[in-house]
Amino acid sequence: MYDFSAIERKMESVGLSQAAIDAFRHSVSVLTSNQSMMIPEAEIVPAEDVADWESLTASTPEADAALLSQAVLVKLNGGLGTGMGLRKAKSLLEIKPGVTFLDLIVRQVQSLRRRSNYPVNLLLMNSFSTSADTMAYLGRYAAEGFADPAKVEMIQNRVPKLCVDTLQPVEFPADPELEWCPPGHGDIYPALVGSGWLDKLLATGVKYAFISNSDNLGAQLDTRFLRWFAESGAPFVMEVTRRTEADRKGGHLATRKSDGQPLLREVAQCPDGDVAAFQDISKHRYFNTNNLWVRLDALRDYLGRHNGIVPLPVIRNVKTVDPRDASTQKVYQLETAMGAAIQCFPGARAVCVPRSRFFPVKTCSDLLLLRSDAVLIDEDGAMTLAPECGGVAPVVLLDSKLYKLVDSLDALGVPSLKHARKLVVKGPHTFAPGEEIRGEVEIG
Repeated sequence: MYDFSAIERKMESVGLSQAAIDAFRHSVSVLTSNQSMMIPEAEIVPAEDVADWESLTASTPEADAALLSQAVLVKLNGGLGTGMGLRKAKSLLEIKPGVTFLDLIVRQVQSLRRRSNYPVNLLLMNSFSTSADTMAYLGRYAAEGFADPAKVEMIQNRVPKLCVDTLQPVEFPADPELEWCPPGHGDIYPALVGSGWLDKLLATGVKYAFISNSDNLGAQLDTRFLRWFAESGAPFVMEVTRRTEADRKGGHLATRKSDGQPLLREVAQCPDGDVAAFQDISKHRYFNTNNLWVRLDALRDYLGRHNGIVPLPVIRNVKTVDPRDASTQKVYQLETAMGAAIQCFPGARAVCVPRSRFFPVKTCSDLLLLRSDAVLIDEDGAMTLAPECGGVAPVVLLDSKLYKLVDSLDALGVPSLKHARKLVVKGPHTFAPGEEIRGEVEIG
């Protein structure tokens, strides 16, 4: 039998909660039990019972003040954006002059508070890496309570990397911080429990959580959908949208044959022989936007029935302990995805949303589009496409070598894209301020 005690001692030594330890114990038990971490095509069928967002919200009244007082906006804010050359929280990126992702999140909450005349809750799940920068930036909103960690912050947990050969915590004296890794955004559930936030929210009458990534500008708490969610009785709702050719490698929604329960399958959970079916967007038509609606009372009750954990599927990644040095010891990094909880809650639903609710910034191409006049942002922090776009965002493809880092956009400049369908930049270039791009243009 596997001995978990060394892992438990290591996690206790840095003050991690019992909820975090128990969740990781589950992940390790999946790894050591030799049970398959794969979801074969033979065990699933394409998702069909997917409701339509616009049909659900068209005739649904907006949430009133009483219902808004029972809601919390939760933002996953643990990413540094190192892939784009950032050394601070990704949410501190400017998307318009003087306006960051974090400013827009605050604007959205301020708008909800004005509409409800109630201090609607904001909860940021920061990491050890993003906490200081984020809370310092929120100092400009201190008068409204946004700079008080006790009111707005929850810290993401971390978990030990495991030696591939022994499955025990790795030791790396040269840099002990590299002995740890993030557990994936499935950590939202043990973090809510271990931090005390789940009990705190429920004690103040908050029942409905809208959870999304801080870099997804399309993820706004929709008051009509909040009312629908509250009245539906569903414990868990995942926002999905239609896959396109660009999404063939991303995870998709499916239905488990054995019991009809919806589930999420990531590419790391797909056997090699099923990759063609995984990438068939006409068969598996929906992917997870990572916008989730969760009833907190249902989550509390579920935890009470399942030994305090949400038993999420485990994704095993093989890395080296120092990711910059291939000669260092090989380790397993175990992760879970918060959307995978759709398979845990009987009665969980999926709703197909417009693509406008999924507008993440992962590359400088995404960022240039947001900085252009094709994207409008109002005083309430809501993002819309310019009317000239006709409801379809222009495609922006920048040379990934020249324009990988945020700083590289300074020399490129920001053109006008509201009349563009596609912009491809293959070499060094500088746009005049507001230079107009129309139709499909390739440069370089």
